[in-house]
Amino acid sequence: MPITKESATVYVISALESKGTATRDDFDVAGIVSTFRDLIDGWDFRLLERDTFWRIASTYLRT
Repeated sequence: MPITKESATVYVISALESKGTATRDDFDVAGIVSTFRDLIDGWDFRLLERDTFWRIASTYLRT
């Protein structure tokens, strides 16, 4: 299965909601996806280290 923007977005949402303490609505998902895309120059976000994922995601937390 090819990795696309849509599958990358699903990956981000799944990661954000995996602990059950937050939902996609708590974050700017599009902003997270865009930043990750720029960082790795691709859509395979599994290449990101977990700490990097959460550090970036935390900057897109909606208040």
